[in-house]
Amino acid sequence: MFESILSAPNDPILGLADLFHNDNRSDKINLGIGVYKDNFGNTPILTSVKKAEQILLETENNKNYLSIQGLSDFAIFTQTLLFEKDNSLIKKDRIRTVQTLGGTGALRIAADFISTQTSTKCIWISNPSWPNHKNIFNATGFKINYYYYYDEIHNTLSFDRMMDSLKNAKNGDVILLHGCCHNPTGIDLNIEQWKHLAQISQKNGWLPLFDFAYQGFANNIYEDAKGLRIFSEIHQEMIIASSYSKNFSLYSERVGALTVIAGNSTIVENTFSQIKSIIRSSYSNPPAHGAKIISTIAKDNFLHNLWQLELSDMNLRIKYMRTLFVKTLIKKNIQKDFDFITKQHGMFSFIGLNKKQVLRLYEKFGIYILNSGRINFAGITPYNINILCDAIKKVF
Repeated sequence: MFESILSAPNDPILGLADLFHNDNRSDKINLGIGVYKDNFGNTPILTSVKKAEQILLETENNKNYLSIQGLSDFAIFTQTLLFEKDNSLIKKDRIRTVQTLGGTGALRIAADFISTQTSTKCIWISNPSWPNHKNIFNATGFKINYYYYYDEIHNTLSFDRMMDSLKNAKNGDVILLHGCCHNPTGIDLNIEQWKHLAQISQKNGWLPLFDFAYQGFANNIYEDAKGLRIFSEIHQEMIIASSYSKNFSLYSERVGALTVIAGNSTIVENTFSQIKSIIRSSYSNPPAHGAKIISTIAKDNFLHNLWQLELSDMNLRIKYMRTLFVKTLIKKNIQKDFDFITKQHGMFSFIGLNKKQVLRLYEKFGIYILNSGRINFAGITPYNINILCDAIKKVF
């Protein structure tokens, strides 16, 4: 039965990680996969996380299954991060949150829910976007359309062209939006643009689906959620897929959340029941450890403040590496304007490399970047930046 099955193509991101792992060069640099690294090239376990784990080690007394929706404390914390305490959505009982297998799991559950419980079969994704967005919604039978986003010539968001391309979106279509730190461009909408898009979305009957994987990596927890809060003020229905891989550095724990908002308590409870049914038939219930870590931090003022400080430090380090990268390229007399890099947010940006140049970086210098030219600034350190910039100068 299996002999005629063809090999699937390598994932553009995780496949690159495999190549990097098998590369024996001592000065190799991985700027492909989206994980945070410190100044020594390590992906740290946060001190707040280690302290929470110590508390769990001493107090946890069972390893029972969680409920289908996961930890209730974790769900409350997620809603607080998204909309702050005592928000109107909670007061009016219009919001529900389930724990998921990372942000990717949240997106997949959202895709399964929309495709099975609504008549919607069309989703609009930014061009460019995280490559796995296409995989997830292709796998669940969606027709995928793309809206214009990135101006490659000026390295900016082209909001007018974005809105022009979205004129073709119909009532009931899903619009996938990056909450902040757009992956792969690092370019986000400003407040006025968020307000205008939200108004058009509400008027045209679109279903907003936010991928919110980098909360805290653009400005801060509160500022980074302004776009989805603007939408929630005028939309009866929307969905948010959250990830805690980056902002808690819990990559291997696969901690995510899916939050759904509806018009009233009856509708949101019915919706919630269908989402739980999908989870039950998929993986039954989520793992406990990562969510317990986050819930422990959330309930302890000291740990919560420590986590926010550590998150701020990660954010500042990425911003510093963006600035240092540009300064180093200038010192090496590379004749290209890279100032746009310091104005963008989060881990990722395009730096103007084509596929041929990316291949040369890999073959000649052991530097791993996606074919799209997306670079992860969190993978740059004070110790590899000169090697990186020398190599970039040679391929330019």
